[in-house]
Amino acid sequence: MKINRRNFFKVMGATAVSGSSLAALPSDLTAWESKAPPDPYGCLVDLTRCVGCRKCEEACSQVNGLPAPERANCQCTIFEKKRRPDDKAFTVVNRYFTGKLDNFDKPLPTYAKVQCMHCQDPACVSACIVGALTKDETGSVRYDVSKCIGCRYCMVACPFEIPAYEYHDPITPRVMKCTFCYDRISKDGGVPGCATICPTEAITFGKRADLLRVAHKRLDENPGKYINHVYGEKEAGGTSWLYISSVPFEDVNLPALPDNPSPKLSETIQHSLFSYLWSPIVLFSTLGALMYKSNKSNPENSNGKRGTLEEKNITKGGA
Repeated sequence: MKINRRNFFKVMGATAVSGSSLAALPSDLTAWESKAPPDPYGCLVDLTRCVGCRKCEEACSQVNGLPAPERANCQCTIFEKKRRPDDKAFTVVNRYFTGKLDNFDKPLPTYAKVQCMHCQDPACVSACIVGALTKDETGSVRYDVSKCIGCRYCMVACPFEIPAYEYHDPITPRVMKCTFCYDRISKDGGVPGCATICPTEAITFGKRADLLRVAHKRLDENPGKYINHVYGEKEAGGTSWLYISSVPFEDVNLPALPDNPSPKLSETIQHSLFSYLWSPIVLFSTLGALMYKSNKSNPENSNGKRGTLEEKNITKGGA
């Protein structure tokens, strides 16, 4: 097909017609719906109460059968580097100096625990093409290793950069992240390991709706102590882990995110394009018909060029 201005606009026009037919689909087929459970559990982290003892790291490793935390008995040097959860540690505590001073004008640290946020509408679940990740009614994002094919799309999709991969295991690698202690919550009516051991009660476990009420009550009663914002209430559509703080959340490496869930845009586009199986077929059939018609109406693109080439060869041979 000869690519010229006229043919270009023919193709673009056909694409626009097909696009308009997709836009005319019933709204109930293309509308995105949240899959968040109605009454999930959650945890509220009060950063003003965290003292960086890292007991939550120890409890997490014990509950999940992970290696003991790095330098568990030495807090003096571990905070010199910023750490992220990985395949051997589902949660870590970091130290940040944000400019606050104590009564002696010495830098006052802020400690922040990080783990899987167990989003209400998780991007990792939406990105998983085999259903290895699911959002449970308890609020936890669960992982089924028997379904995982190791594509690691979940790692790319997560706005918090949480899922880790067992790169050192070439035979049966897994995606590793905080489990929200699902077995303890669902079967035993228990509490996540990190929340049970915190000596300063910086971590509060309960129903997400109740935690939001507790968080807002603390903000209202202590306006000079806290920033008037509950992180995770709306970020990325809401998360099961909520934070309140006296310093900006960006200063403790909690990213600024839009309120809309990450899967809302991507799933809306997918549903719009593939609500009917014949939608892509119609699109490509239309484009193919245009290409055929264009070639047929321009014989010099096929037979004409071939005849000219053959005549040139005959002439050369005769010469």
